[in-house]
Amino acid sequence: MTEVSKDRPWLFRTYAGHSTAEASNALYHSNLSKGQTGLSVAFDLPTQTGYDSDHVLAHGEVGKVGVPICHLGDMRTLFADIPLDKMNTSMTINATAPWLLSLYIAVAEEQGLDTTALQGTVQNDIIKEYLSRGTYICPPKPSLRMITDIAAYTREYLPKWNPMNVCSYHLQEAGATPEQELAFALATATAVLDDLQGKVPEEHFSEMVGRISFFVNAGIRFVTEMCKMRAFVDLWDQICRDRYGVVDPKMRRFRYGVQVNSLGLTEQQPENNVYRILIEMLAVTLSKKARARAVQLPAWNEALGLPRPWDQQWSLRMQQIMAFETDILEYEDLFDGNPAVERKVASLKEGALAELALIDGMGGAVEAIGYMKSRLVESNASRIGQIESGEMTVVGVNTYQTGEPSPLTTGEDAVMNVDPATEAEQISRLNIWRASRNPAAIQQALDQLRKAAVDGSNIMPPSIAAAKAGVTTGEWADVVRQVFGQYRGPTGVSTSPSNSTEGLDEIRESVATVSKKLGRKLKFLMGKPGLDGHSNGAEQIATRARDCGMEISYEGIRLTPKEIVEAAQDGQVHVIGLSVLSGSHISLMQDVMTKLEQANLGHIPVVVGGIIPEDDADQLREMGISRVYTPKDFELNQIMSDIVSLADPDHQAGPIAAQ
Repeated sequence: MTEVSKDRPWLFRTYAGHSTAEASNALYHSNLSKGQTGLSVAFDLPTQTGYDSDHVLAHGEVGKVGVPICHLGDMRTLFADIPLDKMNTSMTINATAPWLLSLYIAVAEEQGLDTTALQGTVQNDIIKEYLSRGTYICPPKPSLRMITDIAAYTREYLPKWNPMNVCSYHLQEAGATPEQELAFALATATAVLDDLQGKVPEEHFSEMVGRISFFVNAGIRFVTEMCKMRAFVDLWDQICRDRYGVVDPKMRRFRYGVQVNSLGLTEQQPENNVYRILIEMLAVTLSKKARARAVQLPAWNEALGLPRPWDQQWSLRMQQIMAFETDILEYEDLFDGNPAVERKVASLKEGALAELALIDGMGGAVEAIGYMKSRLVESNASRIGQIESGEMTVVGVNTYQTGEPSPLTTGEDAVMNVDPATEAEQISRLNIWRASRNPAAIQQALDQLRKAAVDGSNIMPPSIAAAKAGVTTGEWADVVRQVFGQYRGPTGVSTSPSNSTEGLDEIRESVATVSKKLGRKLKFLMGKPGLDGHSNGAEQIATRARDCGMEISYEGIRLTPKEIVEAAQDGQVHVIGLSVLSGSHISLMQDVMTKLEQANLGHIPVVVGGIIPEDDADQLREMGISRVYTPKDFELNQIMSDIVSLADPDHQAGPIAAQ
């Protein structure tokens, strides 16, 4: 009997990190013992945006969506007893990527390891942060410089490390069409490589092209997504060959990891998400030509809250069954020569190349950020409209809504909750760390970091020195902010109404009626308190409110409760809408409501949207929040009607405001 030759499976990952470095370390050990073959580290929002856990903007955010890493001690604890030279570690970090990689290198050196053996990646794609994710710090040009600083450093000292993961994942989450996802990701990659050309010796440039990797989204439309991956392979090969003169085919390979689509996970009938995740995984594993190098799957219940270890295990087992029980690794590509696949790939490539030409005509990705952002907002609005109208079917959401209650979602521990005491404990550890340091060594390290940032030297060596000296995340980022400045990305939301007002006539009439009663146009303030940069929902609410005839005020992400209250006061708004997706809604809303009362603005109705469990929703209503919306509330017109009712002076004092 002939022995069947099998391909090596992809890396098995789950995206994990929460509460504390110690708890996350225990989770990593558990996941590795279950057969996970790589780590994917989730950092909390203060770490991602360069704030220590005791900063005012970090309040309520510590340990919520990932692990807080304030200094070398935290990173040391995170990877305790995990041999980093045997790991392939993906770190989802962008604005503070130089710093987190520096901490990782410092820990590896403490373990006595040869850093040339380190394998993994920092995401390090700042452009998608401006477009969709919001955890940026600096303007585009210095951000790009730090990306290529990492690339140049890793070429010399960490040759197996991927210095950048071009991340199209969040572009699809923000509403990108497949063509836009292809084009915007490839435009980002070329912007990085164009800048990198001047930082590495010419003879090593092809090698660096080969180290650029991608992090891609796989949605539910299986055929389209699989074809998108094949289009990525072809287009990247073409760009590497024609634009950069890369001769070696190995250096032109499209190397990517994937997380399947969290956007498509539903709060309604969440058990259906298991099937969605499986189908989405097929798109990135079945085609050998376009198979992912690493796969991380969300948990079925991520639309409800933080997944438990058991939920992550379920996703891991799905990968293992696909790799080890099926025969997909035993065959050549199953789709080569398929005419339907070839037609779809050709169509996607044509659309992507047209978008790329437009972006190149604007001067590249950095210059085209505003254009790309507005396109994403438009595409997402179209997607939501299709769900509302029923043109796009989402089972359990807009069709087949009747079903049995899920026993998987019941019980006290149905989702993981981060203990509120975690933040205070983390701050206590941070203060102990600060007190134990040598102030002179800290100042010297920060001075050297500042000097490198100013004179254009590579940012990595002084960042590593600062990590070893005991500098904190906030201190490192403060230097970066002082030298390079802070950036406020475009919102993609114009104040001018679009032409897409079909089906809005009744609401527009209601807005006009209430505006007449108010004596001026109904004004709606949309705010994003805290560090949560996932602005897609806020943008769509603001856009729909605008198209319904309201005057809107939306300044984008990362506002303090104080700034939101000041905006409400200065703008004389009638209703405030707040969006929080990081799980910090209770503490942030308490702060907002207290400050509104102090400013004598307690009469202004406040509505809140986010991933909010029902118990938390009850707490918010008790605080005086007029409406609470979760992902199941996909009908934007109903939300608009609620806002109009809340603003109506004839109704404000009635039962609506008290609900």
